[in-house]
Amino acid sequence: MHKLNRGNRDKLQQFVAITGASEKAALQALKANPYLDMILVDGITLLCNDIQVDPQDIVMLVLSWHMKAATMCEFSKQEFIGGLQSLGIDSLDKFRERISFMRSELKDEQKFREIYNFAFGWAKEKGQKSLALDTAIGMWQLLFAEKQWPLVDHWCQFLQARHNKAISRDTWSQLLEFARTVDPALSTYDAEGAWPYLIDEFVDYLNENDIIQKR
Repeated sequence: MHKLNRGNRDKLQQFVAITGASEKAALQALKANPYLDMILVDGITLLCNDIQVDPQDIVMLVLSWHMKAATMCEFSKQEFIGGLQSLGIDSLDKFRERISFMRSELKDEQKFREIYNFAFGWAKEKGQKSLALDTAIGMWQLLFAEKQWPLVDHWCQFLQARHNKAISRDTWSQLLEFARTVDPALSTYDAEGAWPYLIDEFVDYLNENDIIQKR
């Protein structure tokens, strides 16, 4: 029998009510994060187990977007409750039911753009203006697995070989526009366009290495 003071008992009951998790799972989360004004990695892992989703699944990014989460791998109580309310989730069963809806949102071009742009601020380190290269590469591979951009692996290899620095917000946002408007053979690429220098260098890299098959 676990002895909890009144404050922690209230937090436990609130966690159960919000997530639909078992009291045992809620108690584990409470032990991992006794303040519970923030749901951190251990609490999110427990949540993922309950909704039967891998923590690395892109649907967790979509969920974070709905919650307007400020930082990867953590939710404030306000973010968490607000996100669940916006999704109409008030039980664990409804949470599971909404997973397929959140996946479908990635197929909507406007929502994908919003989720993509949200991911930059969400994934970067607190206090940093740029996104660490390794993190950016991981996010691009995750996002473009959905968007199916054929050049994503070449882009990541180019960055590791030629850039090896953090990624600016401008480069992040413009890459989606590049992937959307420039075909993989680069026939629609305009060298006089206002692309960030890094994207222009990427095009040079593709041509120098004969990666592009001209039609």
